[in-house]
Amino acid sequence: MDWIQAEIYTTTEGIEPVCGRLMNIGITGFVIRDANDFKEFLENKDGNWDYVDRDLMGLANCETTVTCYLTNDADGIAQLKRIRAEMEELAAEDDDLRFGRLHTEVMNVREEDWANNWKQYFRPFLVGSRLAVKPSWEEYDNPEGRTILEIDPESSFGTGQHNTTRLCLEMLEGYVKGGERLLDLGCGSGILSIAAMLLGAESAYAVDIDPNSVRIAKQNAEKNHITAGYTATAGNIITDEALREQIGTGYKLITANIVADVLIAMSGLFGGFLTDDGIVIISGIILERCDEVMQAMDDAGFRRIAMRTSDGWAAAAFVKREVQG
Repeated sequence: MDWIQAEIYTTTEGIEPVCGRLMNIGITGFVIRDANDFKEFLENKDGNWDYVDRDLMGLANCETTVTCYLTNDADGIAQLKRIRAEMEELAAEDDDLRFGRLHTEVMNVREEDWANNWKQYFRPFLVGSRLAVKPSWEEYDNPEGRTILEIDPESSFGTGQHNTTRLCLEMLEGYVKGGERLLDLGCGSGILSIAAMLLGAESAYAVDIDPNSVRIAKQNAEKNHITAGYTATAGNIITDEALREQIGTGYKLITANIVADVLIAMSGLFGGFLTDDGIVIISGIILERCDEVMQAMDDAGFRRIAMRTSDGWAAAAFVKREVQG
């Protein structure tokens, strides 16, 4: 299969609203190129550098772009039309031209080029105190004896590098004690559910509205030698009662790294999946909408027990309000 590479030209200030619009239409992974990244690198780099990689030097004067990949078929074309419509709407609201030209350019990417396009951006990195995340093509010595999660970007997103995923992983490792049943809503690449099982969860049920994400999640689970106890299904729990019945109840942990509107819509459903002493971890929340999501969880009968923020994003953990502690 070939892919459509969609590049949206914006500004540093426009990155968040552009990504927010994309996430609201179901696109949850991006490559961001921004000259400010280069400036931050120069200001924060450690050690002595004799040279700077040519690709990184290319960021010095680049126009800020947000890039996403779409399937080159009817669904991908329809999604591209939605992207352009969203950018036109955002441009109409941007009276001060703070978000740049918001122009979308497209090009085709062969499937064999997909992984190579991603490899230059994805290197092993540490998350929290227990996890190390790495792609299959990189070696990692693991001097600290961390749990290694091997995941490749491929055509689904969720490598752990985005703030929302990192926040969720950091919270998750604190709540997985061993033997839990976990439900991962909006699983993407499967990174959260796979991490939970590697950390000791007994089973994981992963759900995503995108069948391609479900396929990649299953592949990533197998790559981490997880077969028994891992289920991945495509569907929308908000509208599909049969799917909710299929998922069942009795989950000790729920993770949902999605977007504010979807979290609000799901908030009334979490309790039906959860054990009385279970924990819901939600992420993907821009700080500007944090109060809305927190209120929705409160209205649904949940009490917040933890919250973390990073670079304009928030994640939080909840228990049912009647649970004390």
